[in-house]
Amino acid sequence: MALYEHVFIARQDISNAQAEALIEHFGQILKDNGGDVSGSEYWGLRSMAYKINKNRKGHYLFLKSDAPSAAVQEMERLMRLHDDVMRVLTVRVDEHEDGESAVVRAKSARDDRGRRGGRGRRDD
Repeated sequence: MALYEHVFIARQDISNAQAEALIEHFGQILKDNGGDVSGSEYWGLRSMAYKINKNRKGHYLFLKSDAPSAAVQEMERLMRLHDDVMRVLTVRVDEHEDGESAVVRAKSARDDRGRRGGRGRRDD
């Protein structure tokens, strides 16, 4: 079996809970077809560079999997048929990164910078 990373974008008008349920749904499809989900992340509601199906924002979702290609093809086929999924990107990787993805690390770094305080004058 090969290692894959899947990123997909769901419509903006579904709730966060529904978006996270999509991760569980498509992860279960991989498991039913002989694969294994090693991690998943909800990246949040984000603005897109251009409109997709009249949507300016979308829920970004991420899955790490170890699955045969037939399971990945079946999952992608069902994603294309699902009304809430707008785009899908699947990438085969040599190995999965340990811990959080770069998107989550960057978001937490931005959050840490915002907690330091106000816009006071720097004393050098």
